[in-house]
Amino acid sequence: MGVKVGRKRVARLMRLNDLSCLPRMRFQVTTDSRHHEPVAENILDRKFDVAESNTVWVSDITYLPTSEGWLYLCVVIDLLDRMVVGWSMRTDMAAAIVIDTFAMAIMRRQPRGHLVFHSDRGI
Repeated sequence: MGVKVGRKRVARLMRLNDLSCLPRMRFQVTTDSRHHEPVAENILDRKFDVAESNTVWVSDITYLPTSEGWLYLCVVIDLLDRMVVGWSMRTDMAAAIVIDTFAMAIMRRQPRGHLVFHSDRGI
């Protein structure tokens, strides 16, 4: 709006209105690329156009800051319709979050035939 104000004025006005700011959350590293686990070949190769449902699923994990700490969210998406077919949340980055998410996706969609499951190279 083009109104210039100083930091102390903003602080005073916020105090008068019982407002406070939240501190920035520290950056959280979620991918560990320095592991000794086998790494699968990237057969998806950025080909995101799919002709059939339940043939290519993609997955990733993100983290959400909460007042009680980090919450990790894993999601599986079908590339044809971009629908979320499975999800799981945990307070830690254990491999179980991916297994639970994939199991939910299998249970909900029950894919038949060939399925490509693509995720990052984290856990």
